[in-house]
Amino acid sequence: MLFNKQNIALKDTGLFSSLFEDYISQSNQVTPFYHHHISKQDFSNYFDNTKYDTLNRSVLVSALLKQSQLSHNSTSVSIENINSLASSQTFTVATGHQLCLFTGPLYFIYKIASTINLCKALKENFSDKNFVPVYWMASEDHDFEEINHANVFGKKVVWNSSQKGSVGEFSTEGLQEVITELKTILGESEKANEILTVFETAYLKHSNLADATRYLVNELFGEHGIVILDGNDSELKQLFKEEFKKDIFENTCYKLVSNTITELQKNYSAQVTPREINIFYKEKGLRERIEKQGERFVVLNTKISFSKEEIESIIQISPEKLSPNVVLRPLYQQKILPNIAYVGGPGELAYWLEYKTMFEAFNIHLPILMPRHFVMLLDKGTLNKLQKLNLSINDTFKNGEDLVKQFIKTQHNDIHLEEAKKQLTELYASIIETVNRIDKTLVGTTEAEKQKAVNGISMIEQKINRALKQKSETDINQIWSIKEKLFPKGTPQERYDNVGMYYTKYGKDFITSVMETLTYDLEKFEYSALIEK
Repeated sequence: MLFNKQNIALKDTGLFSSLFEDYISQSNQVTPFYHHHISKQDFSNYFDNTKYDTLNRSVLVSALLKQSQLSHNSTSVSIENINSLASSQTFTVATGHQLCLFTGPLYFIYKIASTINLCKALKENFSDKNFVPVYWMASEDHDFEEINHANVFGKKVVWNSSQKGSVGEFSTEGLQEVITELKTILGESEKANEILTVFETAYLKHSNLADATRYLVNELFGEHGIVILDGNDSELKQLFKEEFKKDIFENTCYKLVSNTITELQKNYSAQVTPREINIFYKEKGLRERIEKQGERFVVLNTKISFSKEEIESIIQISPEKLSPNVVLRPLYQQKILPNIAYVGGPGELAYWLEYKTMFEAFNIHLPILMPRHFVMLLDKGTLNKLQKLNLSINDTFKNGEDLVKQFIKTQHNDIHLEEAKKQLTELYASIIETVNRIDKTLVGTTEAEKQKAVNGISMIEQKINRALKQKSETDINQIWSIKEKLFPKGTPQERYDNVGMYYTKYGKDFITSVMETLTYDLEKFEYSALIEK
């Protein structure tokens, strides 16, 4: 393996919301919003109490097999996993993510690795059952600005396109120029050419973004049995017709989730806000929200509208024209999959916590909400710099200015100006007492002189610190260099850097080592620092 792992308590990073931290620690304020938590016992209880009697496994297997044929690099182990879903003793662990260009930031990799690793951990603990890792492609998402770029060695590579609608249906035409730009950044080493070939095959030999992403994920994770599910599927949406009806005509999700949010907001902020109708109307080049206006169902920002009967007909005959939003999509996922756990980041798990009563009302199982791996990568050079500066990995999570101040204090602990201020204040207190006995009108003047003296010490202190900073300029620059490497542009590395940067250094061993190092503990969850050996 390439890395050693050092665990860090989530609260010590300062990166997470109170809701997420309280969920992980099973605070009593959060327990009303879920059924089961992160432990072997909770998974055991879930299996005992949860049946998937109404799940249509045959339709699921059929749809997934058809989808797997859209990419020639679907692996035999992935196909075996799909076929195993026909058995009542096979369950899925799912994660979902947007179709980010070149996989986008590193946490795309970590989410899928977490999902695969959780399946392994569950198999070790429940050997009589099978567990299949599923990557749900958010192919119906229409927020192109969120996925059209990748940050590589500090440079932003952007795919500019005027296409509209669901991003999974976007043509990959025009990506040759973007890949050419990426080549100039990654260089021409053997490992750089290896990942560039993967990107070229994905984006230049597949006609749309969904198929390109399917190929890319298969190439990176196919050997680990990942199953890729595209919810933009007529066969699967046929299974969700009743839920579409209840959302559109009865506003069930809106009412239930709004009530839960009211309870949640007594202690926390809401992550998402439900709509009365949580469905988009979708055609080629179009994905817009449906809203009821009077007796008509209007597709916003278009001239399209439907009567109640026409909407009913779409649900019955062409449900693929309907696309769930962030509130309804989890319900869709759980309706079609035997899914026992959802692996996500803090924002995702926060909005899933709004959905418990909605799932109960639809008689659909809420999965166990599992945090993905949170990761910081440190190479040998960065670790050596930290050691020379006498800083710990935990220190790197601190604000940069605070870290510099801390460093200066530790380097120059013979400075005691706070004590000087204290002594000066005590001296002036004695003077003021004397002045007060002699002439009270001079007290104000004396107080002013005291403040001038204290301010003078503060000014001297600032000048000393500036002088110390100049003396320590090299070390301070190293601190800022470390912060920029681990938190580029003030953002955690995993939410910024692209996998291509690390592939050019480590090759495919990078993925393998990440998978092997980030094992899943069902009893305790912490932040992971992966340190280069």
